[in-house]
Amino acid sequence: MRPSDRPGAARTPTGAGGWVGRNVADLVRGVQAGWRWPEHRVAAVQRRTVHTLVVSQALGGLGTSVGIAVTALLAEEVSGSERLAGLAQTMQVLGAAVAAFLVARVMSRRGRRLGLVLGFVVGATGAALCVVSGVLGSFPVLLVGTTLLGSATAATNQSRYAATDLAVPRHRARALSMAVWATTVGAVAGPNLTGPAGRAGAALGLPSLTGPFLFGVAGMLGAAVVVALRMRPDPLLVAREIASDRGVVRTSAPAWPRVVAAVRTRPGVAAGASALALAHAVMIAVMVMTPLHMHHGGATLEVIGVVVSVHVLGMFAFAPVVGWACDRWGRPQVLSVGAVVLLVSMLLAGTSPAGASYRIGAGLFLLGLGWSLCTVAASTLLSESAPFDVRADVQGAADLAMGVAAAVAGAIGGVVVGSLGFDWLAVFGAVLVAGIATAAEVARRSSVGRPSEDEGLAL
Repeated sequence: MRPSDRPGAARTPTGAGGWVGRNVADLVRGVQAGWRWPEHRVAAVQRRTVHTLVVSQALGGLGTSVGIAVTALLAEEVSGSERLAGLAQTMQVLGAAVAAFLVARVMSRRGRRLGLVLGFVVGATGAALCVVSGVLGSFPVLLVGTTLLGSATAATNQSRYAATDLAVPRHRARALSMAVWATTVGAVAGPNLTGPAGRAGAALGLPSLTGPFLFGVAGMLGAAVVVALRMRPDPLLVAREIASDRGVVRTSAPAWPRVVAAVRTRPGVAAGASALALAHAVMIAVMVMTPLHMHHGGATLEVIGVVVSVHVLGMFAFAPVVGWACDRWGRPQVLSVGAVVLLVSMLLAGTSPAGASYRIGAGLFLLGLGWSLCTVAASTLLSESAPFDVRADVQGAADLAMGVAAAVAGAIGGVVVGSLGFDWLAVFGAVLVAGIATAAEVARRSSVGRPSEDEGLAL
């Protein structure tokens, strides 16, 4: 598509004079773009961006995961009620969902750097409030803290999109997958620091359950500093400069109607957003209830921790391979494979006996791997299918839907297990997986999400 044919682009007169004018204008824009942002300079900014994201994701993942193991325990301690223990985690999930769209709005207006820094700083503030709640014994303060803590989760999730802003089409999924993979470091190390963090908090005269949140504050602020200092120039703003040089004019129309229009008119956007939400819903619903299923069968906390660690390994460790597969064979194809893997995980987990078993371990590993396949493929599909001028807003709206879907699925999962049993939760998950397979087929039939041989920056 020519720049002048894109929605919102400047139009020139038709006829012979218009033909000459358009071609001269295209030539001038091309020369200007090549002079201001030659390919080698764009590639250098992209490398710096990915390196920055790898470090910030490791720190941010550590900051958000170190308190996961004690959130419910702290909530029970300050509220005095076991029934309210899960509410703090629910507020964090909902906070992440809302923050995803708000952070994306900041990015859309001011660039990736400011949005990510803001998300990590607000998350660090939330973690600090969690410490205050433990000192004061205040459950309302804890709920406010966990809600704000969700902003760091939103920033960590949004970081994967920053890796795609300047990536060439045939390497786009691999760039995104590196940001996902980097989360492995923090996600695996965080829970293992719970004990030392608790002792550190006690040494400072604080309740031991608040210690992990102190470590979280340090991790999130570290991520914010890395992004603030290293993400220069901002990849999204550079992409916009290149777009401007090529004649793509941004519109000033309200964001939300343009997001809705993108979902309605672009199959790749609708398929990517749907698959993201459904995959995350399946993962959260089963992952949250698995420890309870194992505990009821007499599994020890150590064994439950190993199974959860194996699940996290499946989620993040193989992301670079998944990204390579997306670039090699196509986003819809990998999304279909992800649906199959998730279906197998439902079969294994749903038929596993209560307690510890190799079957539940294999099921949770495949649950994480299936999530990784679907998330990398769907995120890449969504990013490259969205209109350039509203791409950040579409990404934020998709993560908002993803978070809300996860919160709802988690709540439904508890009801299903309590009323019908863990095996029926797997049936519920399989129904959601069918939706992922449908989204993959829609994308495949629409001929979107195929690997491109174009080495230039595709807007």
